[in-house]
Parts: sequence; structure tokens; C-alpha cells
Amino acid sequence: MPTALLHDPVTYETGVPYAVLADLRREHGIVRVEEPHLPGWPQGPGYWLVLRHSDVRTVLGDPATFSSALGGTQIRDPEREEDLRYVRAMMLNMDPPEHTRLRRLLHASFTPRAVRALEDRVRDHARAIVDRMLAGPEEVDFAKEVAADLPLLVLADLLGMPSEDRWLMFDWANRVIGWQDPDYAVSASFDSTSGSPFAREALALRPPPGPNGRMPDPRSRDGMPDLYRYAHLLGAAKREAPGEDIMSILMGSRDDGGGVVTLEEFENLFWLFAVAGNETLRNGIPGGMAALLAHPEAQRALREDPRRIPAAVEEMLRWWTPVMTFRRTATRSTTLAGQAISPGDKVVVSFAAANRDESVYPSPDTFDIDRYAVRPPPRAHLAFGHGPHVCLGANLARVQMTAIFTEVLSRTSWIEAAGEPALLRSNFQRGVKRLPIRWAA
Repeated sequence: MPTALLHDPVTYETGVPYAVLADLRREHGIVRVEEPHLPGWPQGPGYWLVLRHSDVRTVLGDPATFSSALGGTQIRDPEREEDLRYVRAMMLNMDPPEHTRLRRLLHASFTPRAVRALEDRVRDHARAIVDRMLAGPEEVDFAKEVAADLPLLVLADLLGMPSEDRWLMFDWANRVIGWQDPDYAVSASFDSTSGSPFAREALALRPPPGPNGRMPDPRSRDGMPDLYRYAHLLGAAKREAPGEDIMSILMGSRDDGGGVVTLEEFENLFWLFAVAGNETLRNGIPGGMAALLAHPEAQRALREDPRRIPAAVEEMLRWWTPVMTFRRTATRSTTLAGQAISPGDKVVVSFAAANRDESVYPSPDTFDIDRYAVRPPPRAHLAFGHGPHVCLGANLARVQMTAIFTEVLSRTSWIEAAGEPALLRSNFQRGVKRLPIRWAA
């Protein structure tokens, strides 16, 4: 069974093997994937890979059977028990009721007034980014110089951090998400001379690469001391002098028992937003542009009628699917797609496969900007997950993608590729490291 290439992160430097996923999805629905030793990845016990849309929804919708906390949500097992305790302190790796408490507090912090202010800022940021693009050369790396900056600016607003510190989040996300890729594993793009005092103090704790050239495991607290120091300083400042940003609102909120978000919980939520909140959009935007470059008729249609952009954004997310996999761990014996699952088994859902399931999406490999414009629309894509852990920032991400594509397409007459894209070496994130484009005003 050709599952080895699905696990190997090098595979994804040339694209997702959709044909292999389609064959396995149609024939098996769920397949066993071995977990051999890889650079930076010890040999593991292997895992079940879930490929069908309905089965992925089943797994994500049943945290009692498929736990986020038992082994974390990444395929690779934490190296030490201490590291497992560390990841379990993050909302991403919690089960109810702990997850429910934090999510409810966070959801309540997204007040209508705060969200409206954020959406206004999104459009301002998108306009300024395209202003800068149009003022420069007609060839640009769309991935870093256009797409990466929008979520960083919006996250800085959301977190209430100085905007000049935002590229710290770029480096932190690279180290965590891109640890399998030598270009990203030691990312250090941030210019410390331009940052705030918080940034300078945090950067003093940035760990150096070891003798093998690799950074410490970014999924351990010891591996990200600079991020945690920054989060601690920011959280303490917000508790002392809250602003109007969503994180300040969160720090002042109380749960049903009268409890507040602790500084440690704030630090872990900061990690979640700065890293996980960054990556889906940072790769979804260039993924959408890659779709338009490959389908010039779609680019032409959106230029002629920008009202079609919001529906096209949904198709971009389905067609590109930035987050390809997520893990759960079985808590008890069960059966999925006819396969017996044992307690303790790793169960990994493939969003990349589920979003191309032909039983849900006719002609799933076709990029159709009107797929989500029909009524009723097809079943929702899974780019933002499903169930209790569905992405809290999904609507804000949609606003950002709509804003940036509206600006780019309305203020240029054409965009074409100016070279080959460079994709991330990762079996988790369908990342775009470079996307050279040429635009005409």
C-alpha cells in the first residue's frame, strides 16, 4: 500500500499526492501508515489515516472516543512526559470540560464591537499592503511580501501587541510549523533593533541551534522560551493596564465559577494565536493565488464581478487546504469505516483527502469559484476543522482573504507567475515559502 510517501514530509515539497489519496479513499477509507525514523522524528508506532469526509467529521465530533488531550494533536508523539504535560496545557490539546471553559471565555471576548473594529482594521491593512506592493517592483514574492503580513498585522491588533513586533510571530510560526524544513527550522527574520522593549527582552532568550544545526523541540516549553517570555510580559501588562483588544477583554472575563484566565493560560493562548492563528491564513492566501495563477479564467471572472470573491474564498480553502492533517488518540475500542480501532491508537484525519471526497464534492479536483455560490451550497469544507475544536477565527480569516483578494484584483489588471513556487517540507501544513508573481497595474 503506497502510504510511505504520505508520511514523508519531503513528498509535499512537490505537492500533495492527491491521486494516491483518492485511490486509498475510494478503496479503503482508512489506512494504516507506518512511522519510520526521520530527521528530527523518532520512529513511532504508526497511525490510522482517515480519508473520507464523513469519517473525518465523526472523529472530530466525538472527543469522548477520539481525544485531543491523550497524546496531543500532532502526529509525532511528544518526546517526554513533561512535553506531553506542556502541550496538554494548550486549548488545542484539551478535551471537555477544560476545553469548553476556555473556549467559552475566549468566544465571549469576541464582542460585536471588538469584531467590527477588527474587520475595519483588516480592510485598512489590506489596502496598505497592496499600496506597498504597487509602489515597488512589478515582480514580488506574494507569499512573504503580501500574504504573510496581513495575518501578522491582524494578530497584532487582536493580541494588543505593538505592530513592530509582528514579525516575531513569523519566526515563531516557522520554527513550530516548519520544524521539518531546514529553511524554516531556525527562522530569524525579525530585526531586533526595530522591536519593542518586550521583543528585545524576549529575544535574549532565543535558543541557538545545537551542534547538529537543529533548534530545540519547538513543542516543548524549553524550545520556545522567547515566545513564552514575550507572552508573559504582554499578559502582565494587560492585567495591569487593559486596552480594548480582544486579549485585554479576555483577561478581564470571568467563567461561571468566577475564575479568571491565569497568566499561564494567557501564555498558552498567546502561543495558539501567534502560531496556529497565523499559519492557516498565511498559507491559505498564497494557496488561493496559486489557484488563480493556474486557472486564468477564474482570475478573469473575479475581476469582472468582485461580488463572487467571498464564495471563491471558500473554494480556495477547500482546493488548497492549508492544514492537511490533525491527530486524535482513541480512548476505547471502536470501529471506523469498518476498521477496528484499539485504545491508545493514533487516529489522524486528512483534511486534504476529505476536502477532495467525490461523494461530497462533484469533480473535486476542479477549482470552481462558484461551487459555494449555489443554493443550497455543498457541505462545508474542513479547512477550519469541525466539532468542538472548529477554528474560532474562521470568520475573521474569511474577512482577511476576501479583503486582500478584493484589493489585489481591483487594483491590478493582471497577475501571472514569475517563477516556480517553493513549498514547505511538511506532512502537516501545506505551506508556501515563496510564490513569485508579476503584476500589471
